[in-house]
Amino acid sequence: MQNNLFQQAKDAVTKFTNNLAGGASEQDKQAANNAIQAAMNDATPEEKQQLQQLKQQLEQDQLS
Repeated sequence: MQNNLFQQAKDAVTKFTNNLAGGASEQDKQAANNAIQAAMNDATPEEKQQLQQLKQQLEQDQLS
């Protein structure tokens, strides 16, 4: 069974980073961060590692 929250977190971070140049907002970043936190609860150890990487990526990407 695939972790749907995990996929949603990945999608939210991807959406945020893809929109940095034009339409990303602080709300988009917060939504991605919330999705990561929600996915952590049901994540496998491998997914948790990937979620930590996504969180780091999110923190490194700054709004212009």
